[in-house]
Amino acid sequence: MADRTYLDWNATTPLRAEVRAAMIAAMDVVGNPSSVHSEGRAAKALIERARAQVAAALGAEGQDVVFTSGATEAAALALAGREIHCAGVEHDAVRSWCIEDLPVSASGRITVADPAHSAVQLANSETGVVQELPEGLWFSDLTQGFGKIPFAFNWLGCTAGAISAHKLGGPKGVGALVVRRGTEIAAQLKGGGQEMGRRAGTENIIGIAAFGAAAQAAAHDLEAGIWGRVEKLRNILENAIADRAKETIFVGKESHRLPNTSCFLTPGWKGETQVMQMDLGGFAVSAGSACSSGKVRSSAALRAMGFDEEQAGCAIRVSLGPDTREEDVMRFAEHWLKCEGKHRARRG
Repeated sequence: MADRTYLDWNATTPLRAEVRAAMIAAMDVVGNPSSVHSEGRAAKALIERARAQVAAALGAEGQDVVFTSGATEAAALALAGREIHCAGVEHDAVRSWCIEDLPVSASGRITVADPAHSAVQLANSETGVVQELPEGLWFSDLTQGFGKIPFAFNWLGCTAGAISAHKLGGPKGVGALVVRRGTEIAAQLKGGGQEMGRRAGTENIIGIAAFGAAAQAAAHDLEAGIWGRVEKLRNILENAIADRAKETIFVGKESHRLPNTSCFLTPGWKGETQVMQMDLGGFAVSAGSACSSGKVRSSAALRAMGFDEEQAGCAIRVSLGPDTREEDVMRFAEHWLKCEGKHRARRG
């Protein structure tokens, strides 16, 4: 795999070294965190340390963080049983629970009439478009923005939000719901009353400890300005492609975007084909969301923004990370442009 270049960081991220170390250390913690003996208290302390780390990175209070199996479960915990409105650009984990009727502009901006009964993502996983969340919003999918752009939950204005460890260098299978104090959240999993009565079941100590380490490391990266460097690489990539592929459309480019995300479409060239051609060239990119059981389908987000079915099916997403180098970006651009030239030649 040494000759591979990973450019799909919005789908999932490589495990950080400090996260791997935290996981290994947590494996040696024997106790059940609900037990009152020394071993149990040691396990509980590990969870509370991670809760404090996640809360600090998120700009929230520790008691507001409820650990879950991921952002999908966190969204369900916040949205199930409520009448909530959303836009078509939301992740399926949110759209599945909502009335999909909020309008979206061609630049990806969402209009909200009733924030208290709405869900609006902080940033879109496919286009990278960042939203300005209205005051009093019920729920926000914070997953893609957490660790990449500066924000604090305490001043975002939303009541609840979902985050995931594997989007910022942590393991898959652990996430959290963050919710403002005093907010009623009905447990979907009932049993022993863990996680302050909001999510029963013995906690995933290894995953939670790793999430804490990942959140802390991601906060340090953000403070160090690493994502500013990544944004420069993203711009280099887009400029290299735009200079020679005049038909290619960069989605959401006129909007505030995540620093690492580029979504672009070339009319008549299927995104699925591009992904396969890039894969054969040693580059991992994606077409649409990665949460469709391996299926490749036209982007619901792009369709909501006004692109037709054919156009939406011609989009790919390239998402960079802190490990991405300029040489990686330029090699990708050259390979993509070579394939794009062959596509144009076939079209005549």
